[in-house]
Amino acid sequence: MARSLKVAVIGAGVAGLVTARELQREGHTVIVYEKGDELGGTWVYNPRVESDPLGLDPNREIIHSSLYYSLRTNFPRHLMGFSDYPFAVRENGDSRNFPGHEEVLNFLNNFARDFGLTELIRFNVEVVRVEMAGSRNDEWLVESRTGGLSSEAVFEAVVVCVGHHTVPRVADVPGIRKWPRKQLHSHNYRVPEPFRDQIVVLIGDGTSAHDLSNEIAMVAKEVHLSSRSPNVKIEYVYENGIVAFQDGTSVDADIIFHCTGYKYYFPFLKTHGIVTVEENRVGPLYKHVFPPQLGPWLSFLGIPYQVRLP
Repeated sequence: MARSLKVAVIGAGVAGLVTARELQREGHTVIVYEKGDELGGTWVYNPRVESDPLGLDPNREIIHSSLYYSLRTNFPRHLMGFSDYPFAVRENGDSRNFPGHEEVLNFLNNFARDFGLTELIRFNVEVVRVEMAGSRNDEWLVESRTGGLSSEAVFEAVVVCVGHHTVPRVADVPGIRKWPRKQLHSHNYRVPEPFRDQIVVLIGDGTSAHDLSNEIAMVAKEVHLSSRSPNVKIEYVYENGIVAFQDGTSVDADIIFHCTGYKYYFPFLKTHGIVTVEENRVGPLYKHVFPPQLGPWLSFLGIPYQVRLP
């Protein structure tokens, strides 16, 4: 029988909860660090937005979740559950096949309750440093902070499950940094009302871009879509408010709306260059999980942006 390890799991979202359950099933001692005051990660709706609508100010208060009020799953519920814990329709719940975010959060809370995971979670505790405690890769120092007080603990393994839908990536279009009018990233979108009667240029061609363009089109004066795909792209942004497109057309816009994805961001992780973190890549990772030099003692869950279902 394998020996029992003391393992730190960072993040109590979907990846963190599943990781904690499987580690506990194997007889390991698990502590889950969660910066927020409830589990669920990105599925916890927060009506507040950040002071910097583009998410570029390093001194801003970071709002973790990017949920907007109307969001529903883009997978049917029978694909959202686990193999031994289906996402069933609950009494008086959201019975739609593509349920809203409230129903997903309720499912995760039930999952944590039924498998005894809630008592493993340290809420309102932010991890500020993770690094090897010495020369051994199976001794990891985790420094955390809560209520202004810091503490340290040593673990034999650390699993990073913090997700990658919090730190915005914005479009870099010539002239856009001097554009004087309103810009925001979809991370700071909650409801369509701020777009009422506005002329909007939306940059992006992903799921959220299609979702939000349809939603804001119900209240906006005009919505113009621009993307990196073979469709229309932005050529230049002028200081007088004009946004010029590569097909030769232009529009005098009120808002530029960035639906351009997110960066991987692990400010607490100190590996002395063994693991590098760039905007669109964390590596080197075997199977997108284990750094070859540090695994299995350091691992990452939920890194891929897109996966192919079997």
